[in-house]
Amino acid sequence: MTKRLETIDSATQLHDLSVAELKDLAGEIREVLCGLLSIRTAHFASNLGVVELCLALHSTFDFRNDRLIWDTGHQIYPHKLVTGRYKDFASIRTRGGLMGYPNPAESEYDLFMTGHAGCSVSTALGLKSGDDLNGHPERHSVAVIGDGAFPSGIVFEALNNAGELNSKLLIVLNDNRMSICPRVGSVANYLDRLRANPFYTGLKSEVVKVLNHLPVFGDPAERLLAQIKEGVKAGMHGGMLFEELGIHYVGPIDGHDIGLLKKYLKMVMDKDGPVLLHVVTDKGHGYQPAEKDPVFFHTPPAFQDDSGQAKILPSKSAPAYTNFARDAIGSAMRHDPKVTVMTAAMCQGNKLEPVREEFPDRFFDVGICESHAVAFAAGQAKAGLKPIVAIYSTFLQRSHDQIFQEVALQDLPVVFMMDRAGLAGPDGPTHHGVFDIGYMRIFPNLCCMAPASGRELQAMLDFALQQNHPVSIRYPKTSAAEIDLSEQPIELGKGQVVRWGTDGAILGLGPMLEVALEAAEVLAQDGLDVAVINPRFIKPLDEELLEQVFTQCRFVLSLEEASLMGGFGSAVLELASDRGWDTRNMKRMGLPDQFIEHGDRDELLAEVGLSRDGIVRACRELDANHAEAI
Repeated sequence: MTKRLETIDSATQLHDLSVAELKDLAGEIREVLCGLLSIRTAHFASNLGVVELCLALHSTFDFRNDRLIWDTGHQIYPHKLVTGRYKDFASIRTRGGLMGYPNPAESEYDLFMTGHAGCSVSTALGLKSGDDLNGHPERHSVAVIGDGAFPSGIVFEALNNAGELNSKLLIVLNDNRMSICPRVGSVANYLDRLRANPFYTGLKSEVVKVLNHLPVFGDPAERLLAQIKEGVKAGMHGGMLFEELGIHYVGPIDGHDIGLLKKYLKMVMDKDGPVLLHVVTDKGHGYQPAEKDPVFFHTPPAFQDDSGQAKILPSKSAPAYTNFARDAIGSAMRHDPKVTVMTAAMCQGNKLEPVREEFPDRFFDVGICESHAVAFAAGQAKAGLKPIVAIYSTFLQRSHDQIFQEVALQDLPVVFMMDRAGLAGPDGPTHHGVFDIGYMRIFPNLCCMAPASGRELQAMLDFALQQNHPVSIRYPKTSAAEIDLSEQPIELGKGQVVRWGTDGAILGLGPMLEVALEAAEVLAQDGLDVAVINPRFIKPLDEELLEQVFTQCRFVLSLEEASLMGGFGSAVLELASDRGWDTRNMKRMGLPDQFIEHGDRDELLAEVGLSRDGIVRACRELDANHAEAI
């Protein structure tokens, strides 16, 4: 069971354990991970794959003083279990419990709250530079980065800088041949070749020693021999890409052999300059179903283990907005051969596997390279295609400059499908997509929409693909509302009156429309006849409809599952101010100017007032304010 794990209060206790004891501890950790998945969904296969690596790192270094950055951070669970958080582990990904990513508020072992891929090498290099300048050159700095994140542009920016600074930095490349889905691109192919190389570091170094002792006889024979020496080195020495950048390459080695890992970590820890240790692991290691299908078991639904087989627990949830988006994309590609789709390593998250299978020539997974994805889409649009960029709202932020320069400034017809727009529930603040309204609506030429139902999302995509300008469509990570809004087709800048009343008006943007209708029903029982508006468009706003609302209704309440600052309500308020409408009895409701913690989506929405009861209270207060002002 978990007898040893229960006794670990600090990772320093691992220093006293033998390799055999660490192996036993690895088994206990995997047992705990499987137990967690019987309670709730969580990141699974990635955590199973780094158990031995985590134990080797913590039993070699002292990360109370040394520095450790886990890239992306979803593989943080074993690290949390051995750094004093075992007793609270069952609370992970619940409101008030442990975060599913690193969190400095939880432990001194967590230095950054990481959730976006590719930044570990930069931050680890910055930590090393800072420690050196502050008089602590003895501190080691380690970045653990997966092969799926490795092609990110920022990684190569960091490698370029690391080679120049020549600081003592350890980059552990965790190569499991995966991101969420199998990773793609030429860097992946290069790593495959390195992994197949039969020559290991020890053998290569011995050959180089022999070459270095060969005699030379002067020019031109000296030049010839030098060329032969370099040619042999290049042929036998894997990782020449990194070596040419000034980064010493070591590996590949077995990432599940704790003894071997500790040997190599000790070997490289005192080497001057940056080192890349190439570690080969299996995503899902130690649990056969996850090893066979690491894509499904990346973040699987809750399941019970039945003699080594995963029995998925039944779910009654309705189809998600993501499902409707996938089906709409597939339908558009069937009807128009110029429609393409691209994603940034999120094929599985966006549920686009069927689209990839049906249209392999028009489906592009560019890896975790969001900036490239958007610029690539701009090139396709300029060539006459109709590209759809399907990326989570929080990750699309990484391509902000390309949205500006390559798409909006050029006024190119690129469609942005922003999944997880709003609160991403247990994934927490690194994944909540709450800023996209603020960063998308500021761009000229760009039209911004938000569907209130799954069917409306599909209609919006059809509309977007008919436009000659860039369009964004934001939708949340939740079951799609089943509201019938089909009687009014999508028209540019036109909202929809779902129900009318002059006592007040609720502007329910996107998924907030459903709860707005629920609140209106409750208010009707109080005798308040409240209008409910489906805005559809964040930009351009329906000026004619909003004028009717502001001039005929006693109060106006805007609702959005997004940051209030710079959001939809702000856009409405700006328009009303410009037009001279009375805004004294308008209230904006959305997400406050703070990072929202992880937890159940409905629970988080209720905490900020975006529930039926919270909306009812807000409407009653607005109505009371109006009565007092008369």
